[in-house]
Amino acid sequence: METKTKKLYLFGGLLFVLGITIGWLISPSAPETVDTEHNHNVESLADQLWTCSMHPQIKLNEPGDCPICGMDLIPVATAKTSESTNPMVHEMTPEAIALANVQTSIVGGMNNSGELLLTGKIQADERQNTSVTAKFPGRIEKLFVSFTGEKVKAGQRLAAVYSPELVTAQKELLEAAKTRQVFPELYQAAREKLRLWKLSETQISTIENSGTPKTEFDVLAEHSGVVTQRNIAVGDYVNTGTVLFNIVDLDKIWVMLDAYESDLSMVAVGNPISFTASGIPGQTYQAKVTYIDPILNPNTRAVSLRAEMNNPGGKLLPEMFVSAKVKTNTKSQNAGIAIPRTALLWSGKRSIVYVKVPNSEYPAFEMREITIGSKMGDMYAVESGLEIGEEIVTNGVFAIDAASQLAGGYSMMNRPETKTLEVSTAFQSQLTQLTEEYFKVKNSLVNDDAAATQKAAASLKSSLSKVDMNLVKGTAHDRWMSIRTEVEKAAEMITKETDIAKQRIHFAPLSQAFLDLTETFGLTKDKVYKEFCPMAFDNKGAYWLSESEQIRNPYYGKAMLTCGEVTTTYLKGQPVMDFAGTMSATNSAAHKH
Repeated sequence: METKTKKLYLFGGLLFVLGITIGWLISPSAPETVDTEHNHNVESLADQLWTCSMHPQIKLNEPGDCPICGMDLIPVATAKTSESTNPMVHEMTPEAIALANVQTSIVGGMNNSGELLLTGKIQADERQNTSVTAKFPGRIEKLFVSFTGEKVKAGQRLAAVYSPELVTAQKELLEAAKTRQVFPELYQAAREKLRLWKLSETQISTIENSGTPKTEFDVLAEHSGVVTQRNIAVGDYVNTGTVLFNIVDLDKIWVMLDAYESDLSMVAVGNPISFTASGIPGQTYQAKVTYIDPILNPNTRAVSLRAEMNNPGGKLLPEMFVSAKVKTNTKSQNAGIAIPRTALLWSGKRSIVYVKVPNSEYPAFEMREITIGSKMGDMYAVESGLEIGEEIVTNGVFAIDAASQLAGGYSMMNRPETKTLEVSTAFQSQLTQLTEEYFKVKNSLVNDDAAATQKAAASLKSSLSKVDMNLVKGTAHDRWMSIRTEVEKAAEMITKETDIAKQRIHFAPLSQAFLDLTETFGLTKDKVYKEFCPMAFDNKGAYWLSESEQIRNPYYGKAMLTCGEVTTTYLKGQPVMDFAGTMSATNSAAHKH
């Protein structure tokens, strides 16, 4: 028996060793596993950005030490989820926006149609606001309206009041009624006392006929509407004249808009208004200005405009924000732009705002440098950098800026270098006139007119000599001379060509020179556009400068008139950022490391 057991143990051991040997032979080699893991890690690291917690402007594609302070780099978010290529745009999740309490508003002013863009709120019509007061002293026994916001109708019971004084007055009436034939004056005085406490003749007669004092009296609603305030609770003692409820009728409402001093000359009673409310998307309402406040608010330097309108269905609620267009009698752009102080991040005369990117898949905000002017209460005038109708962040701007910085993006403390140089307005005006000549060349190519293109190029070359180079000094002078040479060379080549295809070849460097001119010195034109055709020159692509947002392709003309897209919008006074220069500086620092 013992010998049989030993044999079984020996046989089991042999099977165990044999199993280990077979497993070793068929298992994959360790070096291949390491290589697989290594390749996986390399592939994931290729999409990862690394930055320094103390110097977020440092952005590298691999881990290591900060080239400035030597701290270990930390990973940051990967590339943006949207298709936006603007490095000044920062995306946030809806949850982060809610947590930061981000609020936005539309920039007001006048558009090209002579419409003044204003913001404001819905308010209840003050004439429809009534207070329900206690007509006699007493204790609140019952409440039939126990919360604000409840709708009531005229004559509806609101509360029941027990009044010892009223009970005593009723007893006096009943005693006086017994002797009214002998003392009619005493009887009439008792009835008059009840009338003064707002009891009706019917109520008084009912008390007299019943012969029993009534202990509770109802408080009735004198008008229909919504209870906006309840000042009492069961058991409270009230005196005569105490306000028990406030009721407002919302069948009619006021639209209150803020107009600044510079807007007043363009508005008048009777001007049509169209407005939208934030809480009712897709619905536009019409009204007219019915009142202009004669007193200027000294804090905001604004005047209130009022429009009155019916409110069918009660959809428009008090305190709703509205964006309105007031139709004026002028087409000028005299109205200034003003934004609230809370929208600004200060950094000298040029400050930062965050502009909401329209029609983006995710909530996104563009960091924008603007030039501010004088302070008007809690508002600042904007000299350049913003357009009427744009939507800016008015609350939570610092939270967005901090989030962008922590994500390794641009922020107020980490802005790219400015490509635009400071030059005089006189020089900008001369460049703007020269650019108008360039637009003539561009439009001649759009129309497939080679002769007109030749003529326009010759006029451009002639206008080039009229630009006073003495208006710029130093670096600006050197940049202008370089750009001037490129303009002159390209314009000369176009004037020598009669073949429109060859003219278009020379138009590409001419356009590049004018794009450099616009970005380096700026124009006095309100807005111009950088546009791109990806199919030009055998799909190599080419840019041009346009005075219109509508695509009119100069490289193909009528053959493919609308081929292209707007890549950049240049606003008057807004500096152009040098992202290439910023990247070069970062790469240089990394190289030193």
